[in-house]
Amino acid sequence: MDSFANNLRTRAEQLGISNAEAARRANLSERRYGNYVSGRREPDLATLVRIAQVLETTPNMLLGFDTAPSADTLRSKINSAVSALEESDKEVVAACAEAIVKLRSR
Repeated sequence: MDSFANNLRTRAEQLGISNAEAARRANLSERRYGNYVSGRREPDLATLVRIAQVLETTPNMLLGFDTAPSADTLRSKINSAVSALEESDKEVVAACAEAIVKLRSR
């Protein structure tokens, strides 16, 4: 299951989130999630699916059965970061993105 542990770490890094944040979003204790990341334990199916959702990928990808990413890494990073923001911060991010698009379309 070493590839699973490596895939967990790699995917969280791609999204720019810590193990603690991934654990929180998956509604797991840091210790339990840490056991998965270190390869000491394996999650049950329901937990695996929940972790995959949090990491915006598939169980197959985490288990090493599918080597192609499920989504563009940059888009995943943005979605992950935005999901952690408060509503007022999301409005600021949206305004910034709209400004960038407007500048690029000139």
